[in-house]
This record gives sequence, structure tokens and C-alpha cells, in this order.
Amino acid sequence: MSMDVHLSKLQERHATLEQQISKANQHPSIDSLELSEMKRRKLLLKEEIERLRTEPLLN
Repeated sequence: MSMDVHLSKLQERHATLEQQISKANQHPSIDSLELSEMKRRKLLLKEEIERLRTEPLLN
């Protein structure tokens, strides 16, 4: 899998989590632990995306 495809997939997963978090925040019955877990996964994806973007390519 090329780096561009991998980054694209990570960005899609990040955007999906962002939408899920937004939806969950609209419902007062959302489990705070579940919401925290979604936010943690979103942050991990963001960090991975940034790491891959800034990491020098090894040849």
C-alpha cells in the first residue's frame, strides 16, 4: 500500500470518528466513557497522520 493511500485511509477514519463524536454529543444519553474512547482514537489517528506527513522518507 502506498503512503498516499495509507494517509487517505487514516484521514477517512479520522473524519468518520469526528462525525460519530459530533452525533454522540447531540444525544444527552451518550456514555461518557464511550465518548472519551472515540476522542482518544481520533487523537491517535491525528497523531499518526501528522507523524507520517512529517517523517522523512527512508530510501
